[in-house]
Amino acid sequence: MQVVALVSGGKDSTYNMMKCVEDGHEIVALAHAHPPESSSDELDSFLFQTVGYNAVHTIADCMDLPLYHREIKGKPVTQELDYELTKDDETEDLFALLSEVQQHHPDVKGVSVGAIFSSYQANRVQHVCDRLGLTMLAYLWHRDQVELLQEMVDSKVDAVLIKVAALGLGKPDLGKTLGEMTPKLLDLHKKFGIHPCGEGGEFESFTLDCPLFKKHIVLDETEVVTHSDDAFAAVYYLKIKKVHVVPK
Repeated sequence: MQVVALVSGGKDSTYNMMKCVEDGHEIVALAHAHPPESSSDELDSFLFQTVGYNAVHTIADCMDLPLYHREIKGKPVTQELDYELTKDDETEDLFALLSEVQQHHPDVKGVSVGAIFSSYQANRVQHVCDRLGLTMLAYLWHRDQVELLQEMVDSKVDAVLIKVAALGLGKPDLGKTLGEMTPKLLDLHKKFGIHPCGEGGEFESFTLDCPLFKKHIVLDETEVVTHSDDAFAAVYYLKIKKVHVVPK
């Protein structure tokens, strides 16, 4: 099956692409929704990861695939788990994005999405897929997160943390790899019950390399931004200011 992959830059969308290929599907295009240029890197979208958005084009470069992108114009107007078509909702940006992909790739039948535990996200992607006659491929859905985190590391998903928003995580953890962070994430999971794959919003990541990439991404210049200076769980993220790719 020909597949378009929804990419955020994060480890989950990357690893789900790997599972799609492993299952015999062909990824022919990437699709990405990004915040308006005039806004903050962190849009606080309920549906899309936006931190690191300005480096997602390098993933398309590394995979030698076309990238279709669309500005997020909508808001999370309806926040119920189940979704019905709603004017000006951010879900309609996803519909428009995948509609564009279909126009250029009429043989695409599936959509790769890295959803693990967010019913809000999965229900909306499923709703859009149903409207467009596409099959949602979510190989990570409801996987055990401790097992999944280790599996990603073992499968050579080289991703770094670019946002932290949980008790026990802070500025020093930004830029560290999943492999480096695994012991700490598992310890925080035992102590405080945080989701080791970040499914509670504890952290977000950006993939620098994986077995599907023909090149490797290098972050040349980043800036730490304080998004929320909460006393118990401050939110910090890396603004990617300069990036390039190198041959593997």
